[in-house]
Amino acid sequence: MTRILSGIKPTGKLTLGNYIGALRHFKDFQESGEVFIFIADLHALTMPIDPNELRENSRDLAAFYLASGLDPKKCTIFLQSTVSAHAELNAILQNYLYMGELRRMTQFKDKCSKMNDSEIGLGIFAYPVLMAADILLYDANIVPVGEDQTQHVEICRDLVKRFNHRYGDILIMPRAQVTKVGARIMSLSDPSKKMSKSDPKGDIFLKDDEKTIRKKIMSAVTDMVGKVNYDPENQPGVSNLLTIYAALSDITPQEAAEKFKDSGYGDFKKAVADKVLEELLPFKARYEEIIASKTYVDILNEGAKKAEAVAKKTLKRVQQAVGLLSLND
Repeated sequence: MTRILSGIKPTGKLTLGNYIGALRHFKDFQESGEVFIFIADLHALTMPIDPNELRENSRDLAAFYLASGLDPKKCTIFLQSTVSAHAELNAILQNYLYMGELRRMTQFKDKCSKMNDSEIGLGIFAYPVLMAADILLYDANIVPVGEDQTQHVEICRDLVKRFNHRYGDILIMPRAQVTKVGARIMSLSDPSKKMSKSDPKGDIFLKDDEKTIRKKIMSAVTDMVGKVNYDPENQPGVSNLLTIYAALSDITPQEAAEKFKDSGYGDFKKAVADKVLEELLPFKARYEEIIASKTYVDILNEGAKKAEAVAKKTLKRVQQAVGLLSLND
């Protein structure tokens, strides 16, 4: 059976971009393979974060997973930090990726350009190693990711080739799977930037109320062309709204543009807002019910047990391959 693994970092408030690019699709994988979905709380520590915020974000993410339609009877949902094999495999695999490879990672270079050298932690630099450990522990065949994470899956594939060349067929080769429509939702206030949990005017947060969501969409940056076209280069704001509408309607942006070709921007924005609210309001209601009932606690505990059972088998396989002595054999 195909193994599918994905996770989201509990940093900042989750956005409509997170929903369209990841959450909305997770439930579909349940019917096509064995699914492991985790909360990447160890990854969240690579940048400064308030402990209370991290705990709240982790609870929210667990509830968002369940609200999106993930069924704990059909998939394994867990906190990364509750399965110690992630850290243990990370300690081994860090010896099989090279400094030059890690320095070339686009996300690392982007973060470095915005930070002083004295503020760049080892965790940021070695982020791809821990991500590789996440993937490889569960023998994942498919890793659903955003476009900005595909490079991390590629370096994981390089690691598998290098490791298996030295020790034999120990690790399973994964491949990235990127959502075709809506993989990259941009800010409503600046369509040149990705919707990224940090722009209160341009980001639609999953916990926003109906009035706030509608106001943000109606205030979205467009242009002076006055015609609804899908043209990301010349009409990025309108194209972003078309991408949002298309993703939530399961059509292409070009088909969405054809639907609104005779509409003014006001009517077009209203239709986008209606479509977003049609999707998010029931989702938010399910989230609030789950948070109030705390059903996620037992689900995460059970998920950790199931994940650990699988992860320990992979870890032992790797430990034996590299020559670490087991005193129980």
